[in-house]
Amino acid sequence: MTISIASTAAPGSEAPLASSGPINERRVAELFTELLSELGEDPSREGLRDTPRRVAAMWQSFLSQDAPAATCFPESTVNGQLVIVSGMSVWSFCEHHMLPMNLVVTAGYLADGTVVGLSKFGRIAQHFAGRLQVQERFTRQMVSHLAGVVGHDNVAVTVQGVHQCMSMRGVRMEQARTTTVRKLGRFASDAALAHEYLTLTTTAQQGALR
Repeated sequence: MTISIASTAAPGSEAPLASSGPINERRVAELFTELLSELGEDPSREGLRDTPRRVAAMWQSFLSQDAPAATCFPESTVNGQLVIVSGMSVWSFCEHHMLPMNLVVTAGYLADGTVVGLSKFGRIAQHFAGRLQVQERFTRQMVSHLAGVVGHDNVAVTVQGVHQCMSMRGVRMEQARTTTVRKLGRFASDAALAHEYLTLTTTAQQGALR
């Protein structure tokens, strides 16, 4: 374990590929066709005929995760209450080898007269996962965005990742997990709060990865 603190067409269809959005699907399909050829495959054979189209549509969908609008609700009775949302599992692609990585996210904050809509945590995670990433940067982006949503720095994020660039290539260690933690405000300065958060986070992450 490494710890760092700090639209798909139906087969055979001729629906046109989109050139708008995050990528030019037509051009990506052309490039993937070239890649298949360079890998010694025949892009025209039955099993691969529509693969470039599917790959291009997959990347279009993956890179189209819009930033979620902040949704907070007034709740004056929860001042100083610790709120933790765990078990948020998202997929991203490592920018070093372009292989998938599964990130299980836990986010916490101190409620200060308002609470954040729970579904927003998952949408924030999906937004920052929808790009070529490294787990360390993803964690920093999550905690920074969450601080902006809640309006203060009393936030923390823990991410535990399984990286296929480590499990299926290189050392091929399938059980390896990478944990990143980013704490701001009282989570960084209050030892008791930090301990409570990390204890609850560890329990939640272990349960999510079983």
